[in-house]
Amino acid sequence: MMVKNRHAASREIPELPFAAPAGTPTGAEVMSLAELRGRVPQPSLARPQRPDFHQLLTLTSGELRQTVDFTEHVLRPGSWLWVRPGRVHQWGNLANAEGTLILFQQDMLDAATAVAARVDDPYAPVVSVPVADDARALDEAAEHLRHEFQALGHLPLEVHTAALRHLLAVLVLRLAHLTVPAGSPTPEPDEIYLRFRDVVERNFTRTRRVEDYARMLGYSPRTLARATLNSAGLSAKEFVDRRVVLEAKRLLAHSDRTASQISDQLGFVNPSQFSKYFLHRVGRSPIDFRDEVRGRQAAHEPAGGQNG
Repeated sequence: MMVKNRHAASREIPELPFAAPAGTPTGAEVMSLAELRGRVPQPSLARPQRPDFHQLLTLTSGELRQTVDFTEHVLRPGSWLWVRPGRVHQWGNLANAEGTLILFQQDMLDAATAVAARVDDPYAPVVSVPVADDARALDEAAEHLRHEFQALGHLPLEVHTAALRHLLAVLVLRLAHLTVPAGSPTPEPDEIYLRFRDVVERNFTRTRRVEDYARMLGYSPRTLARATLNSAGLSAKEFVDRRVVLEAKRLLAHSDRTASQISDQLGFVNPSQFSKYFLHRVGRSPIDFRDEVRGRQAAHEPAGGQNG
């Protein structure tokens, strides 16, 4: 994991690519929080980042606050956090926390595991739970994965890589299961909803009209509405609007773009239309939202926050 201060002079959301450590050609990395502290200055971690890889984090001691797309998660010993690619993530103060961080790219997992764990779903819930009954199994899975990651060279490379894949699959499947209510079967993903989800992700800055997405996919608006309601629990229009609002919030909070520039980036006719749209769905104007979030960020910024 390489975090570089590429935007020290201005506020942006740095895209953070996966960078495998030298000598480890696999798409996964396991490290302790002590190692992370040694690699990356705290002020750099505290800035918003948009990783293109998955992050699994668990604590063995202390407490750690993490923010993922404006939601704060408090981790304590035994709890886990799963941050998926594309989410805007900010680290809290690592000084008093110890634990394990696991990074991996989606193609580290076989297709069946990826589907069962919703690995490719950008809308899957963030796993942030204190684990009780599954704590021992999860800890053992993480420890086995850590041991294998550090044992590079003890086995032929293809065997080492296969072992990492299997151990990671066990951990990911157990964590994904925590988001399913007890006794509930894991629903099969609806193909229509999955296609709608993916086309919205590619085009939400171009159109907010469900009719446009229906035309792109060859379905009726009613079919999209039914599939989205059954799979996501909300209307197709609300699904699109939530994605647009999330990106607007990210840009307002974490970039120096003006409201007018953000309006243009998100495909609005003019800043006035964007302001009315945002106010109706968030209850605050874009500028009021930015001021509020920036105020909270300043209050929690570590000493020397812009000089790391």
